[in-house]
Amino acid sequence: MSQTNIPFSKVAEISIYQLLKQNRSHLYLVLIFIALFLTTACGTKPKVQSTEKTTTAIVKDISEAKTAQEKITLAQSINVQNTGSIEEQLALQIEIDELLISASELLLVQQDFSQAVWLANETLLLSQQYNNIYRLLLVKAKGLHALNFHQQAEHQLKLAKALSIASDDISQSLALTFDYYLTLRKVLTAQGQKVLAIAAQLNAFSLNENASTSDVIAIWHELESLAQWQVTQLVKTKADYIKGWQQLLEYGHKFGANPEQFSRYLNVWQQQNPTHPAIAIIDLLKSAPVTMGEMVNIAILLPLSGSQQNAGLAAQQGVLAAYNSNSTSNIHFIDTNNIDWTTIAIDFSKLNIDHIIGPLLKANVASFLALSVQEPALQVPTLLLNLPSQHELATYQVALSMRPEDEAIQAAATLSQMNYQHPIILSYQDRISRRIAQAYSQQWQKSTGNAVDIVYFDQGKEMQASLKESLDVNTSQTRISQLNSRLKHTIKSEPRNRRDIDMIYLVGSAAQTRLIKPYIDVNTSPFASIIPVYASSRSHSNFNDKHNASSTNDLQGLTFSQIPWLLSSQQQNKPLNKLSDDLWPKRTDSLSSIFAMGFDSFQLLNKTTLMQQAPYVRHFGQTGVLRLNEKNILTRSLIWGQYQNDKVQQVAMD
Repeated sequence: MSQTNIPFSKVAEISIYQLLKQNRSHLYLVLIFIALFLTTACGTKPKVQSTEKTTTAIVKDISEAKTAQEKITLAQSINVQNTGSIEEQLALQIEIDELLISASELLLVQQDFSQAVWLANETLLLSQQYNNIYRLLLVKAKGLHALNFHQQAEHQLKLAKALSIASDDISQSLALTFDYYLTLRKVLTAQGQKVLAIAAQLNAFSLNENASTSDVIAIWHELESLAQWQVTQLVKTKADYIKGWQQLLEYGHKFGANPEQFSRYLNVWQQQNPTHPAIAIIDLLKSAPVTMGEMVNIAILLPLSGSQQNAGLAAQQGVLAAYNSNSTSNIHFIDTNNIDWTTIAIDFSKLNIDHIIGPLLKANVASFLALSVQEPALQVPTLLLNLPSQHELATYQVALSMRPEDEAIQAAATLSQMNYQHPIILSYQDRISRRIAQAYSQQWQKSTGNAVDIVYFDQGKEMQASLKESLDVNTSQTRISQLNSRLKHTIKSEPRNRRDIDMIYLVGSAAQTRLIKPYIDVNTSPFASIIPVYASSRSHSNFNDKHNASSTNDLQGLTFSQIPWLLSSQQQNKPLNKLSDDLWPKRTDSLSSIFAMGFDSFQLLNKTTLMQQAPYVRHFGQTGVLRLNEKNILTRSLIWGQYQNDKVQQVAMD
């Protein structure tokens, strides 16, 4: 059968209310369409019976129709009006429905996806039974997904879910099926909505009568790849068995690096969850190989002189702070600004280097990786303190990511689950701010399917103009001026901001945020609800908060993501944080972050091998909760803080 052009935008634009209002008056019109469909799709005219058949003969023909083509031809040939009693006519109408629905399902099997979607869409005009409508929506979802119309496919599945909910109020009870969740998982995976795809996978598993241990293992592998903030999102979906999975993940995250301790917690979990499907893999987790190699001689490559000396020294001090609690290793600090890269492999051989931390600067990372391909002495467990631009990492190499885009992705994914419908992004014009804004925008669209506006601003009057324009305050002021010009007396009035904006994500430095946050508050109409403002870690200055108490006055209500080291929290190493403040009271926030990275890197160095063996293991560090992804990159989950009552408090974004 040849393909026909399908207006997919129209195919997906049918509401659940339209579906529930269909009636039999469409029957003959649709059969005419189907006849045309057969003619254009197959190039031949369908064979129509020239003589009337008895109901018994028709039923026999129905039972003998096996292929999609046979079912469609038979459905078109049946003349319901000239067949027996009213009851027999109704019975044949039901049979026509079944013929066309099963034909569309068979077209999917034949991978004739365009025709399957077309036929299912036309047959919806005939259907009144909830179960039939549900089957047709699934056909459309599968076909649209196969044709890479993923958003339209998701829409069909939403209609199917709405139909299931509506059926609870009447006799036509309809529960979501294994096939539904399996299709939903595929569609969500194609859209990059990993958390929701796993939720669908969990729901599909609970309905799978043939589920096996391999299915449980597959679920575990998906779960152990989630970042901390993604686990929080998954729990909110209330997917089947999620509480037990959450507890098992928490034990793995916290205790997976200690086999004996992890085994004890697994025993506790077994006692608390005797019927949970993950029981099937507990013995596998207990026997999982988790080993850490011994660290004897560690080389640490940092810029200890030159223009980036302060950054190198901050990282060095962080490493030394961690080293105090583990003095069994020998550490060798190497200044990357005073190094002969041609002899570094020889130097490492003489020192018997078995582990490496660094380099810190991106240019030096590129040089080091190029050399490591050729020099066996450099092919030892390595934790890079910056991401490589081009080189792929070897199995013994891991990179610690401090990319600002990562926190923007976490923020967008988290905030998109809070029912905000009309957010905007206010971003400063510099390069880093643009990167953050773009990453946030892309993740928001991936999570919601909707675009979000980005409004860029500069310092000074340009900033004020951009903000007024984005909030439509200028338009309001123009209306007030026009009204005043028509009246003899000036009216008392206040400009109003746009009512459709319900959230702002602000991207800028701490100094820029202190300027623009009060301006947002001032330009919000007293008649409107307060617009919540969220921000990246760049908007928060721990240094200013500590040394300038008045700096918090203009930031009330601002919520921001941050690393634990720069926000008083349960995860923060408070004794070390106080000691650091005493030793370096004037250290900037950026250098403090590098100190925290140095501290984490030493503790992580020997742990990365274990994290490769057991991907569920996490490191609860001062730069965040770190996990190792499939590309050997350590990514972070940050915490959230908020300015409340002239101070900063950690908040849970649940």
